[in-house]
Parts: sequence; C-alpha cells; structure tokens
Amino acid sequence: MATYSIKDIEKMSGIKAHTIRMWERRYGLVIPKRTDTNIRYYSDDDLKDLLNISILNQNGLKISKIAKLDKNEVREKVSLLLGSSQEYAHVIDAMLLAMLEIDESAFNKSFSDGRKEYGFEGLMENIIFPFLENLGILWQTNAINPAQEHFISYLLRQKIIAAIEKEEANDKSYKEKIIFFLPEGELHEFGLLFYSFIARKKGFEAIYLGASVPIEDLKQMQRVSEAKAFFSAYVAAIEKEELEDLFIYFGKTFPNLLFYVTGLQIKEHQPTMPDNFFVVSSASEFKKYLADLEKSNNIKLQV
Repeated sequence: MATYSIKDIEKMSGIKAHTIRMWERRYGLVIPKRTDTNIRYYSDDDLKDLLNISILNQNGLKISKIAKLDKNEVREKVSLLLGSSQEYAHVIDAMLLAMLEIDESAFNKSFSDGRKEYGFEGLMENIIFPFLENLGILWQTNAINPAQEHFISYLLRQKIIAAIEKEEANDKSYKEKIIFFLPEGELHEFGLLFYSFIARKKGFEAIYLGASVPIEDLKQMQRVSEAKAFFSAYVAAIEKEELEDLFIYFGKTFPNLLFYVTGLQIKEHQPTMPDNFFVVSSASEFKKYLADLEKSNNIKLQV
C-alpha cells in the first residue's frame, strides 16, 4: 500500500493542507498514522476518504453532518453523483463499461462513435472531460482499481496525441508560436494537450513543453522561439496568494507576451491577474482569443 505525505495529499486531491488538519482536529475525520519521528502519513484509503468528504462538502453537505456518517454512507452518497442526468450519458456509460471490463476494442468503438456524432472537439469537451470526472469518483468509491485507471488514461492520451499528429501532418504555414507548459509541480496534461490541438488546428505553431516546467526553462525557450504567447493549466492545489504571486512574476518576466490560463484552481480562486492574462474556459473561447491574436499581429505587420 502506498503512503503519502500531507503535501502529496494536497497535490493529488486539491484539498489544502490546513483544511485537512482542521477536519482532523475539529471533526476527527481521517486520522493519519505517524512515523517514529512523529511525521504524519496517509494511505490510499485515507486519500479516497478525503476525496469523498470533499465531494460531499462541495455539493452542499456541511462537514459537521459528514462527520456523523460512517464510511459506507459517505461512499453511497458520493456514488449517487454518478447517477445525475447528462446529455451525453450514453457515450460516457459505454466508455465506463469498456474501462471496467478492460476492453480496448469496446472503448475504441465508443470513442469512434462519439467522434462521428459530436466531432472531436465536442467529444472532448462534452464527453471526455465529464468522463474523467466520473472516473475520479469511481476510483474514490473503490469501484475501479489503479490498473483500470491507468489503462483508460493511456488510451485517452493516445487519442489526443493522434489527433495532434494528424494536424501536424497538414501542410500549412504557421501564423504564430504559442508555448504550452505546466508549471512546476503540475502534472495534469489532458487539458493542455487538448488546447494545444485547438491551436494547431487554427494554424498556430504549438511548442509543447509538458508537465512541471521550471521557470528558467521558460525564459530560455522564449529567447530561442520568440513565441507570442504562453498557455498553462492549474489543477493541483495551490493557495490563491501563491497563484497570484506566480502570475505577477510571469507578467513582469514576460511583459510583452500574452498568457492564456485554465484549470480547476483558476475556476475556484478567480485570482487577480495582470492585464496580459486571459482565462480560457472552453474551446470556443480559446478560438476567439486566437483570432484576436492573429488580428493584432496582422495590424502590427501593416504598421
């Protein structure tokens, strides 16, 4: 069984460390074990319990009420979230079944059917992203094991990369360069990959750096590439003040570049950002930003 520090739990769950400690002290929720040197650590089951508690709390149930439930009652309430109606439920359910049965051909068929019905972008935004949310809930309620999660994550990553490679194969002259990266400590790439696909499809050159990129590497890459913009995503837990400080530093370091940002932490914190920062909440919104970027560059060229 894996063990995690409180910082590990914070990064994987999105729950702040001080909130975890408060739940422990005030309500006796998820008591960690301790090493011989009195350092707290958590198990896989502890991580799942914390995620379940957080889901119920975010959906309106007070912590004081959750504390009175046993683990089975908590998991049952969380499982009900999977039963909410969704317009694209038939495709999502087919993918979930394929994952549970480790059936690659069935998953490929459901993905292909969804793509034919909604297009790749519609499939990603309306089916894959909700599917991933359901995947997290299934894992937290012990309905799937890590092997099943790794199986489906690998297949999804391959689908996105295949779509990107198809766009790269198209013969086109690129408009501008955009650097796609995740900041240090951030590992959630699905959103970043998807938006890099959107940029390529719209004719921009996407320089993809991937996860956990040091700031010094960004400076060096920008000097070499002369990109016009950065795109980054923020999913792992981070304090609002820390996020705002990071954006201020980026803004001062790259004052003439645009920054497109997305992710759970942006949505939750709604941080104050420099004037050259823009929040991306959907593919259609990002396309509008790309059109503005192209338009502004053409104006500069004419001048």
